[in-house]
Amino acid sequence: MRKTGIGIVGCGDISGIYLTNLTTKFANIKVVGVCDLVDERAENAAKKYNIPRKYKDMHELFADPAVDIVLNLTRPYEHHGVSMAAIAAGKHVYSEKPLGVTLEEGIEIRDAAAKKGVVLGGAPDTWLGAGFQTCRKLIDDGYIGDVVAATACFAYPGHESWHPDPEFYYAFGGGPVFDMGPYYISALVSMFGPIASVSAMTKKTYPTRMITSEAKYGNIINVEIDTHSASILRFENGAIATMLNSFDVQAQNLPIMEIYGTKGTISAPDPNTFDGPIKLFRKEQPEFLTMPLTFGYKENSRGLGVADMAKAIETGRKPRAGIDIYFHVLEVMSGIAESSAQKKEIDIKSTVRRADPMLTDLLPGVLD
Repeated sequence: MRKTGIGIVGCGDISGIYLTNLTTKFANIKVVGVCDLVDERAENAAKKYNIPRKYKDMHELFADPAVDIVLNLTRPYEHHGVSMAAIAAGKHVYSEKPLGVTLEEGIEIRDAAAKKGVVLGGAPDTWLGAGFQTCRKLIDDGYIGDVVAATACFAYPGHESWHPDPEFYYAFGGGPVFDMGPYYISALVSMFGPIASVSAMTKKTYPTRMITSEAKYGNIINVEIDTHSASILRFENGAIATMLNSFDVQAQNLPIMEIYGTKGTISAPDPNTFDGPIKLFRKEQPEFLTMPLTFGYKENSRGLGVADMAKAIETGRKPRAGIDIYFHVLEVMSGIAESSAQKKEIDIKSTVRRADPMLTDLLPGVLD
């Protein structure tokens, strides 16, 4: 059986978990080569993970017929250029989030792929894991009745205390909405369906940040983007979610995500993870009960979306973490910024059909 060939562009901080999983976890794919602007990073990755090829640049990677899918792990503001070049070379593309740093970039990438006849997909794929697949089933099976609302919260002091290269989080295309928002928004969309409109207020609290991580300790970052966002998401099914995304909060004790229904409440897991815990409250019971996870991929399974996309290309179905949800999330995030700037509710033009649920009767690492 021929495995789908994956070529990775970008061997930075996030690449380690992808490389670990893509070289060990999934039966239908094979990493055939890597490249990075810093050649030493690509060299080290190729040696550590026993990758056959290290390319001199991304264009050499695109020219390799063994590469079926380009995995774009570059910085957010580089996603557009890399994805467009890969599409022009006739490659399918799976990219880290976001699709682009503007809605216009996302439209250009989406339309170019459609014209070229290649498949697009992108992160996050955490909602394909055991945690949110279990949450979705609880909702679909009526455990909390009709969905009324949800809350979602990501709020902490920022990346400069631990990340070796935190500057891009505070540059155009960064910020808490574009960095962490995709996890929360995609999880909500996977459970509730498409978002119809957004309202938001955003702000920038600190004009500069000092890096305190070891490699660049003492360096000053000029903050180019808003770093605190409070938004309301109105879903097509009538549910309303409130979402907080912030790099300006020193500490908080809010639930990461809760889902409220007419008959009960689900305390959902961190959407940046694949597992639980999940707690369920129903009117007839006196307290929240911890629920078992009924799907696979409880561990950190980044790369699951890549493997699912490879299987989708092979079988002719749509990838679960495909362009529809990927673009929809980008439009929602862009709408949050637009709503704050214009001080009004913004309608979301795109829509998305909820992806098919993951199957529970397959061996680990095997996709349908």
